[in-house]
Amino acid sequence: MKSLITGAAATLGLLLAPLGAAAQPAAHQPTPTARQHGITKAGDAYMGWLAPTAPSRSTQAAPAAVVEGIDVSSHQGNVDWAGWWNNGKRFAYSKATEGNYYSNPYFAQQYNGSYNVGMIRGAYHFATPNDSSGANQANYFVDRGGAWSRDGRTLPGALDIEYNPYGATCYGLSQASMVSWIRDFLNTYKSRTGRDAVIYTNLDWWTQCTGNSTAFSSTNPLWVARYNTSPGTLPGGWPYYTFWQWTSSPLDQDHFNGDQSRLVALANG
Repeated sequence: MKSLITGAAATLGLLLAPLGAAAQPAAHQPTPTARQHGITKAGDAYMGWLAPTAPSRSTQAAPAAVVEGIDVSSHQGNVDWAGWWNNGKRFAYSKATEGNYYSNPYFAQQYNGSYNVGMIRGAYHFATPNDSSGANQANYFVDRGGAWSRDGRTLPGALDIEYNPYGATCYGLSQASMVSWIRDFLNTYKSRTGRDAVIYTNLDWWTQCTGNSTAFSSTNPLWVARYNTSPGTLPGGWPYYTFWQWTSSPLDQDHFNGDQSRLVALANG
C-alpha cells in the first residue's frame, strides 16, 4: 500500500510541475554572488547577470545610427510590449532556454508579444557547457523557440555564453574545450536553421575562458555586454559589435549598430 501511495504522489507531482520548465537539477545551486543578483534556482540565469562595468583600455563610441531594443527573461514575467514600443524600442530578444533542462514559461508571451506590437524579435539560449554537448543544447534551443524564419521580423538566435552562476567561472572546461563546445553549438544551430547565431559575451569572460579566441569573429555577429558609456575593447578579434547591452536599468537595454534597414537585413539573413 505504501508503495502505491508513493507512486501516485510521484505521478501527481509530475502532473503539477510547472509547464515550460523541466525538472530542476539538484547540482545547479547558485553561488552566493548569483543569489545576490536574483538567481535563486536553476533556470534563473539571464543575460548580463554579472556584466562588467569597469573601464577598458580603449573605447569605441556609440555609433551615430542605432536602433533601441531590450532583452528579457522569466524575471520580467509578462511584458508590457505596447509600453516599450511607445518608449522607442524596436527589437527584443527573449530567453527561450537554459542548458538542457529549462525553458522559459513566459517565452510565448514575450516572443510573440514583441512581434505583435511591431518589433523585430529573437530568442536566446543561456549556455551551461558543463551539462551537455554544444550540439545537444543547440537542438534543445531550436526545438523550444530558438528556430528562425525568413519573415523579416525574426532575428537569428543568440548564444548567451558568460559567467557561470552555478559554479566555476568557465564551467570546468579548458580554453580549448570551451572553444570546441561553442563551435559545436554554432555548427549545430546553423545546420538546423541556416543562420549563424549571434554570440553574447563580454571581454573579461571571453578572455578567461576561451583565451580571447578569434575563431568566430568572421562568421558570428557579436553582442557585447558592458554597462558603461561605450562598449569598450571588443573581445575575440571582432572588428565591430552588432548589439551592445549597455545598461540593466530598469531592465536590460541594447543598441543595434546600424539603422532600421540594417536590422531588417540581419533578420532576413
